Amino acid sequence: MINKKRLVGLTRKLIQLNSQNPPGDEFLIAGFVRKYLQGIGIESKIYEFQKKRSNLVAVVRGSGKKRSLLVTPHLDTVPAGGHWGFPPFSGKLQGGRIYGLGATDCKGNLAVGLEVMNSLREDGARLGYDLVFAATADEESGSALGIAPLLDKGILKPDAALVLDADDFEIIVTQKGLLHLKVKIQGKRAHGAYPWLGSNAIDKAIEVLHALKGHWSHWQRRGSNKYLRPATLNIGTIKGGDKVNVVADWCEFELDYRFLPGDSSRLILKEIKSVISKHTSRFRIEIEGIQEPYLIAKSHPLVSYLTKSMKGLGLKPRIRGSEGATTISFFQEKGIPAIATGFGCLGCAHIADEYVTIDNLCRGAGVLEEFLKQYQFD
Repeated sequence: MINKKRLVGLTRKLIQLNSQNPPGDEFLIAGFVRKYLQGIGIESKIYEFQKKRSNLVAVVRGSGKKRSLLVTPHLDTVPAGGHWGFPPFSGKLQGGRIYGLGATDCKGNLAVGLEVMNSLREDGARLGYDLVFAATADEESGSALGIAPLLDKGILKPDAALVLDADDFEIIVTQKGLLHLKVKIQGKRAHGAYPWLGSNAIDKAIEVLHALKGHWSHWQRRGSNKYLRPATLNIGTIKGGDKVNVVADWCEFELDYRFLPGDSSRLILKEIKSVISKHTSRFRIEIEGIQEPYLIAKSHPLVSYLTKSMKGLGLKPRIRGSEGATTISFFQEKGIPAIATGFGCLGCAHIADEYVTIDNLCRGAGVLEEFLKQYQFD
């Protein structure tokens, strides 16, 4: 049975452990989680792909036929920043809320996962599969030191995955793809008084950006998804030139594309190159990040059993898509079905005075426990 007092206390203790990323140091919180699991009779291992960037993996053996289900929250948080009314590492209790950095994203979810494993142990529950629990590093900076290498190196090889990193009992079944690019345009340097003797790379970049924006408007009309807004393009940065009286011979800008299931980064990149080449041949594109879009059927057992568990506790499941990138796309690359859910509070992630409600934590723990007990593979 879920222990409310224990769950609240655990959430507060996790908040009090600094795991800001950047700079990135999950060593202390991973050690705390490992000690907690040891205390309830569950052994775990720490994996690091950079010093003090710690990931924890534990396996609870079940009675199944070597099938495994992964449950994975993350250990790191964004930097605290300023303008907090409550100290960000206090875990302050007030008005049914727990305040602190990571309360919603993602230490409340981490606490729920740990409490549920403790409750299952106390109840003597024997699952019909192996439960794999992975508390990972570096989620807030792309997971290059966390879930990605754990999967790439075969440390994690689950048959299905539930990512604990969402708000208000959402069930994330689809998400947009992501393409981050840096475009570098070269011009010809000249004196600012004689611009006709040069070729201004900033002028050329403006032409290119205008053309890309126009082309993206066309792209947006090519598809739709009931859970997602249309595809988007954001110009994140732009810089160029060396001095006001010099014709700029360089300009670079960064683009953030978010695109729908059914489209591919390869096709988008091909069209971007085609658009730019109509305005200049002197350019280079650097790919800074790619995640393909993701979609799982509502009929998949991950979705149906989680929906059933929520309804059984009087909650209304919220089937949603994710506009931003989550770690479920890393599972897609390995052919592992995955969804995301979580029990944080909508709009609280990454804000000053971040909080999670005690009610969400307790109901979330009940949902997760019921889901794990009932889940069956096809």
